[in-house]
Amino acid sequence: MRVGLHALGIGDGARPEVIRAVATAAETHGFARLWCGEHVVLVDAPASRYPYSVDGRIAVPADADWLDPLLALTFAAAVTSRIELATGVLLLPEHNPIVVAKQAATLDVLSAGRFSLGVGVGWSAEEFAALGVPFASRGRRAEEYLAAMRTLWAEDPASFTGEFTRFDAIRVNPKPLRDGRLPVVVGGNSDAALRRAVTLADGWYGFNVPAADVPARIAVLTDECARHGRAFDELTVAVALSDGIPEHLPALGAAGVTELVVVGAPPPAPEAAATWVAEIAQTWIRPEEQPGQSGAPADVFTPARRPQRQDD
Repeated sequence: MRVGLHALGIGDGARPEVIRAVATAAETHGFARLWCGEHVVLVDAPASRYPYSVDGRIAVPADADWLDPLLALTFAAAVTSRIELATGVLLLPEHNPIVVAKQAATLDVLSAGRFSLGVGVGWSAEEFAALGVPFASRGRRAEEYLAAMRTLWAEDPASFTGEFTRFDAIRVNPKPLRDGRLPVVVGGNSDAALRRAVTLADGWYGFNVPAADVPARIAVLTDECARHGRAFDELTVAVALSDGIPEHLPALGAAGVTELVVVGAPPPAPEAAATWVAEIAQTWIRPEEQPGQSGAPADVFTPARRPQRQDD
């Protein structure tokens, strides 16, 4: 099992000197991937319920700095050379899919093929209203946008006709480095998100999931794989826990989790941020894997064999 770190882009984690310190320390200490989430808009008193907390409220203050994740990860790519990068997640239906396709491929090229695009459909009706995007159709819109983006990455010229977007014989370059494909991860804890992960993507990112709920979520994922004729072990399964402790790791690995994502907010001073990353690594990554002498991402323990096929 790999260990990722979700700590960039918000508050003190939005400062360039802190991003540099966290990214370089994470690479040094063997983290596999840096994750960065998105909200274009926050409001002071949302009526929409945040789905990833018990009280339905997002913990980030509405007036906090929150960087664009693609730009933040581009900065992180420039100060690292090995660690992978992922949006966790980009709210795809809020964006123009042609622009996102180009931006994501650009980041993949600049990072030498280290980028994965994590996408979600969003939960804030206020955010969609501010952006002028219908909230009710966001799931269908995201699915179509992803299909259009895959067309743009694979074909040149590319044409696509859908309900929400269409283009004819256009060229959008650069292409992703991996044979016109960019790994896509679907975020979200609902059954609909799990279905999209199986039918549209290369992996799933569960966020703020109680450890006790992970096996049930993976059971839904496995069922969707069987329903759609897909092998479970074709998917990556990344999970950020709401109550994680290292003792949970063997059970998570046995259930099929391939990446444990640690979520946190770094301190404001760069030196303290680097120390903070090192302390997280000491908790979650095997000592013999630090400080990444081979340059390979660390495992948290020797994983069990993954099970074979057993919203929004």
